[in-house]
Amino acid sequence: MIRCPDCGAEIDVDEDEVEEGEILSCPECESELEVTQTHPVHVNPISDDLDDEDEEEDDEAEEEEEDEEDLEEDEDDEEEEE
Repeated sequence: MIRCPDCGAEIDVDEDEVEEGEILSCPECESELEVTQTHPVHVNPISDDLDDEDEEEDDEAEEEEEDEEDLEEDEDDEEEEE
């Protein structure tokens, strides 16, 4: 029996059936946990920070594209006015 490092809930796993690198899910808080050791089983939470950073980078890239499109439209509008 192991405990979730995030919420402390008991996670029922069989040491003989779990493999290093396997991803488990906490039944209480639904955190994803990576098995880093077997016999005894040890898990580490998988950080959501990486996912958040990827999403932030995607958002920034989209904003930059929109800004560029707006600039191009402004330039086209100025040319039409002349």
